[in-house]
Amino acid sequence: MRLSRWALIVVVLLVAAVVGVAYGTLRLTPLEVLHGALGTGSATQVVVVRQLRLPRVLLAALVGAGLGASGAALQGATRNGLAEPYLLGVSGGAAVGAVIAVALHAPAAVVPLAGLVGALAAVALSLVVARASGGQGDARVVLMAGVVVGAFANAAIMVALAGVDANAVRGALWWMMGSAADATWGQVRALAVYVAIGVGALLALARAIDLLALGEDAAAGMGVDVARVTLAVYVAGALLAAGTVAAAGLVGFVGLLVPHLARMAGARTHRSIIGAAALGGAALTVLADLVARVAHPPAELPLGAVTAILGVPFFLSRLRRLT
Repeated sequence: MRLSRWALIVVVLLVAAVVGVAYGTLRLTPLEVLHGALGTGSATQVVVVRQLRLPRVLLAALVGAGLGASGAALQGATRNGLAEPYLLGVSGGAAVGAVIAVALHAPAAVVPLAGLVGALAAVALSLVVARASGGQGDARVVLMAGVVVGAFANAAIMVALAGVDANAVRGALWWMMGSAADATWGQVRALAVYVAIGVGALLALARAIDLLALGEDAAAGMGVDVARVTLAVYVAGALLAAGTVAAAGLVGFVGLLVPHLARMAGARTHRSIIGAAALGGAALTVLADLVARVAHPPAELPLGAVTAILGVPFFLSRLRRLT
């Protein structure tokens, strides 16, 4: 991909971040955003920028970067342009963990951790199911295992919410719909480490994903251990998605949409596709979170609903092309 297009993606991300910090109930100019970030503005500006909006924008960017990179890698490994980061049942597992935590009246800080534990359990269960069926390296078998685990997770959620008070149910449903509203610097730091490790692992696998995209037989003929590399991509992508789900709830369709936009921008190898999808996913999620904040004041829309509004028409258009 041309350097000018990389520069354009970075500029779009930076502009999206500045706009995300500037707009809200209290509107700030870019100069006021800068002063607030540096601590040289008024007390109100410093609080709004440093404690409220900047952590939220950074968390949304990290969520989008993780989902975009995960989606790009999974689409390449499965040779399926409709693949989502949630194909291993990650979203259902994370939701189960979060809902159980809410049902047990766990502290708010425990809910994301419970979601991460549930997501990791779902990944492990999907891989166990695939291995038991003898199709550990078969993309179709792993995908079906994810569907089965996702269906089981939905049933577990309904059981967990049975008999829970209305306030707890509303809290669980809001988390399941995705939100970066409660972002803290601690969450940002933790997710930054997680995303850096996950994206780094996927970039290291990018060359092998290029060969997998040619087909399993062709990849094997070029010396690729197809089963091992495919599983490594599944695990890395799914664990990366699990971290983002634990931080901000269920935010769908980012991992589906941005890899295609990266290819439209000229990315051809999976190293460039994953990198461009991470940057594009960050920008898209920041802008989607801004829309969630300002579209219907004083209430906020769920972040997952905004990304779904963008992603569902794109999904249907891609599905129509494939059929």
